[in-house]
Amino acid sequence: MNDKTTSPDGEIQHSQFALFGTRRFWPLFVTQFLGAFNDNAYKNALVVLLAFRAASWTDMKLEVLANLAAGLFILPFFLFSSTAGQLADKFDKAWLAKLSKVLEIVIILLAAFGFWLQSLAVLLTALFLLGLQSTLFGPVKYAILPQHLRPNELVGGNALVEAGTFVSVLIGTLTGGLLAGLDGGVVWICVICLTVAVAGFLTSRCIPAAPPPEPTLRIAANPLAESWRCIGFARQEHSVFLSILAISWFWLYGALLLAQFPAYTKSVLGGGESMVTVLLAVFSVGIGAGSLFCEKLTRRRGKQVEPGLVPIGALGMTLFGLDLALASPAQIAGDIQPLSVLLHNAATWRILFDLLLLGGFGGLYCVPLYALVQQRSPVACRARIIAANNILNALFMVAGALAASVFLGKGFGIPALFLLTAVVHGVVTIYIFSVVPEFFIRAMVWLGVRKE
Repeated sequence: MNDKTTSPDGEIQHSQFALFGTRRFWPLFVTQFLGAFNDNAYKNALVVLLAFRAASWTDMKLEVLANLAAGLFILPFFLFSSTAGQLADKFDKAWLAKLSKVLEIVIILLAAFGFWLQSLAVLLTALFLLGLQSTLFGPVKYAILPQHLRPNELVGGNALVEAGTFVSVLIGTLTGGLLAGLDGGVVWICVICLTVAVAGFLTSRCIPAAPPPEPTLRIAANPLAESWRCIGFARQEHSVFLSILAISWFWLYGALLLAQFPAYTKSVLGGGESMVTVLLAVFSVGIGAGSLFCEKLTRRRGKQVEPGLVPIGALGMTLFGLDLALASPAQIAGDIQPLSVLLHNAATWRILFDLLLLGGFGGLYCVPLYALVQQRSPVACRARIIAANNILNALFMVAGALAASVFLGKGFGIPALFLLTAVVHGVVTIYIFSVVPEFFIRAMVWLGVRKE
């Protein structure tokens, strides 16, 4: 298969996978891949262990513990994303990546100590600190790409990072859950997470230097006030801010779907843990495939970034989100059915197809948005704008979780929640495209409906 094409101006464009052969990209990719694995392996292992051992560690209810764990991991994104953005604008991003990996090793050692003590307080502290470490690495990961990649490589680089992140989240989640259920699983969790953390540190040492754009920047003492200031930087460029809102909505949509998979599988599909894994895997593979395909579709028009793919992705997310709701069984499921039985049901395959395409169009939707934010953000405050994106992502995900809880608490079913979310997604994206008509105009050009 040919891995390069020629743009309209005669420039040779290599396939995105050629980036793996460059030091400008592969160390960063591997470092972030291993970090996402560790976050999810530890987080899911801890949740599973709490489900089976919480009674011997604490008097708190399991439901409270599960929500507490989720809240502690995401809290640093609210509190410290602005500080992380300032650090990434002030210091060399490659150095910050190495620092974050050193912190990860220390945190995993702290978690191992917590497992040895069987101390819930220490384990939850380690989870909070892992969230803090991820917060520090977030602006580095996205702000460094425009420094190391050429403009025509930006979409491909973002596509690989997004695809790798979702695959890593899937593998980490499955690994954490599997190890937590084994005899002696705690030891394996500690050994594997520590090994991965050390490997991440070693690969981070290979990331080329990324000089800071604002080395004289003074770090603000009040992170909350600085969070609002970071959002202000993002709002200076209208298309950047609207793109961030669109990305945040994507994370709300995706997180809301993923959160329902266990209950949806049990109460609607009548499946067990293996079916939850299948749903998660299909959705993750869809996003990964859509992200990778995005670069090929962008090269079709010889563009560096193609905003026209965003409306196409949004339309697909709406249509397949609606069909997911309509394909779901209306009645409450009875006894738990084996995976083999569920996979003999045509309705199950329709649901899996909907999830695959929903994820695939989600990849087409989000990758150009990330590339557009990176491309159009002022260099001097790019990392702080990425930090604003992380803050709003976290805010939207929490708001989505609260809204879903209220909706389901009113007695509505999960398919109805999927239906409402798909409809709202359509309304939100129509609003965004009406405010920034460039997206819709570029979609018409990409489809060949109108000329450049």
